[in-house]
Amino acid sequence: MTVLILGHATDLHAVQIYRSLEQLGILCHYWDVATFPTQAQITWSPMTQEGVLHLADGRRLAMSQIRSVFWRNFAGVKVPKLPHESVQKLAYQDAIALVRSLMQIPSIHWVNPVQTYQLHREKPLQLSKIHQLGVRIPDTIVTNDPTSVQEFVHRYSKTTFKPIYGGARTQLISAEHLNPERLHLSLKIAPVTLREYVAGANIRSYVIGETVYAAEICSAALDFHEDDDAKLIPIVFPEAMCRQAIAIAQALYAEWMTIDWRLTPTGEFLFLETNPNPSFLAFERQTGFPITQALIELLSNDKSLRSGNRLYTSS
Repeated sequence: MTVLILGHATDLHAVQIYRSLEQLGILCHYWDVATFPTQAQITWSPMTQEGVLHLADGRRLAMSQIRSVFWRNFAGVKVPKLPHESVQKLAYQDAIALVRSLMQIPSIHWVNPVQTYQLHREKPLQLSKIHQLGVRIPDTIVTNDPTSVQEFVHRYSKTTFKPIYGGARTQLISAEHLNPERLHLSLKIAPVTLREYVAGANIRSYVIGETVYAAEICSAALDFHEDDDAKLIPIVFPEAMCRQAIAIAQALYAEWMTIDWRLTPTGEFLFLETNPNPSFLAFERQTGFPITQALIELLSNDKSLRSGNRLYTSS
């Protein structure tokens, strides 16, 4: 049995997992999906679910050999440049359909499964599922109606906005944003996520299987993702919050993910967002939490690799 790493040579996190598996003597292979279909080949039977993956370096891997797959980034397949755009689109769709089908073979342990990423693309639905768990979330709406925007903004002293799908950082809404002409034009282009701003500390938790690691992210920026100098301080995450974090991951079909929280001055944790393909090297380096080791245990299903059996880790 082998572990398959999906990634490209510039993905340092995928490289870290691959090298760590090799050092432990765990059989693993590295597959850059962009090599399909020009260099890598796939043969698969939908009836028997048996098949073979021929990697670009010539190695042959039976689907039945694959125990688990780790992937963070999936930039898609890369078909040759064709003279007609419509033909190229069809070629891409054919290739991506086969890869996405393989991503849902039930005998393979995907970290994370494709369903997790689908929910991540549909953040309003994701947020609704999390709310149904009883998780506390700042008041949030998604809309492209200018009147709804105005009414929501006037409800709170501060309001933030960000794209629904992602791709841009959180910002505070200003009077300039609410200029009627600008607001109408913006909302005709795309809807937006609005959220009540809640003051407090930024907390990031990593859920890996049934283990949770957490740290405070010290940053003066509204969105700490923009702060390269943000400091991480390991914290003791309350057991009730650990269980809530694990419940969120399970509801989103995630084997691992980060969950960001806002810790209010009154000691309440409010959910902000999740990420099913987070970076982890800087977090691991600053906190000392064994993220790589926990991921390898998850991929290899080898509990002997565990550093401990605690629900959460303290500083």
